Amino acid sequence: MDKLIIEGGKKLKGDVTVSGSKNASLPIFVATILAPGINQISNVPFLRDINTTIKVLESLGADVKGKGDVVRIDTTNISSHEATYDLVKTMRASVLVLGPLLARFGKARVSLPGGCAIGARPINLHLKGLQALGAEIVLEHGYVEARCKRLKGARINFDVSTVGGTEHLMMAAATAKGDTVLENSAREPEIVDLANFLNFMGAKIEGAGTDTINIHGVSELSAANYEVMPDRIEAGTFMIAAAMTGGDIKIRRMKLEHLDALTFKMQDAGVEITSRDGVVRVKGPKKIGSLNIKTRPYPGFPTDMQAQFMAMMCVADGASVISENIFENRFMHVSELQRFGADITVAGSTATVKGVKKLSGAPVMATDLRASASLILAGLAAEGTTEITRIYHLDRGYEAIEKKLAALGANILRVKE
Repeated sequence: MDKLIIEGGKKLKGDVTVSGSKNASLPIFVATILAPGINQISNVPFLRDINTTIKVLESLGADVKGKGDVVRIDTTNISSHEATYDLVKTMRASVLVLGPLLARFGKARVSLPGGCAIGARPINLHLKGLQALGAEIVLEHGYVEARCKRLKGARINFDVSTVGGTEHLMMAAATAKGDTVLENSAREPEIVDLANFLNFMGAKIEGAGTDTINIHGVSELSAANYEVMPDRIEAGTFMIAAAMTGGDIKIRRMKLEHLDALTFKMQDAGVEITSRDGVVRVKGPKKIGSLNIKTRPYPGFPTDMQAQFMAMMCVADGASVISENIFENRFMHVSELQRFGADITVAGSTATVKGVKKLSGAPVMATDLRASASLILAGLAAEGTTEITRIYHLDRGYEAIEKKLAALGANILRVKE
């Protein structure tokens, strides 16, 4: 098992390039199930979650070549309509194969995904939506079994905004008979990317990125080539790294408009952020100002940036209040940040962070993907040595982050425990 060792106190300087989006790649990979043929997906990050998705596709009969940057997915010979627990349990997004398998083969059997460390993410909205499209669904022995000769368009109003549910039903409805309207849809950029890919395959989808998505079902789709959008959460993590270390970096291949909520808050905190010719420059202030945030569905402040933002507030001037409104257990990084000397008090879904003059390096343990990133950020800004264990969480969503940070001047090393 690997761990990271960081000697803090280095100001980050230089250029860094953002990898392709994990959260966009995963549903795009799943969408290839909808039609036979050879798809070529580029700008794919080399990550554990990507490899897990590839294993799921291969278990269904797909032929997949390449594990990063350019991935060729041949879905011609998919014959199985079952995704087993052994595969689905390791990554919740695997449940998204249910709709595409049902749409293509008229039947699907997929394991329920189980729990999640950062809170419950039930799929009841997914199943309710598939039933509205005409699917017969039975829950039995930990599996979802679905059948339908052909799905039929319907008007579906989500009780709450759901990224996975929006993606799932958008894929399922692409070849349904008639028109489908998804109301109270999630608006994340990754959903727009999936809609763009589906349209490349021949789908007729309008309104992605708004709360109402209109889908005119087509009789069939075909394989397509597509370039995945850049990862906005990785980009945001680098922005905070520059700010916390008093650095000055240029971030290439990112879309700043995807991070408006974070950008405005960071600018209010005194961080200098400018964009020119597709390159974003982030310059940290002498002292970071304290700010309050509340996580919200897009375009609100992203829950996937909450842990990193909290790390930054640990060294801010004054007190901050951070409210988590998306996941109920997403403060597991607090106890580890406290090991650096951070002053954080938690009451329910609210954390009060009082900035300290300096953090001190410490041995810490990662508890989930974004918590891992917050510990790296704290280690970069802290005095002394930090050791981060259980970084397999990190490898789910950040491609070679220690190499990218080292190229910016960070003293960071991955070693075997």
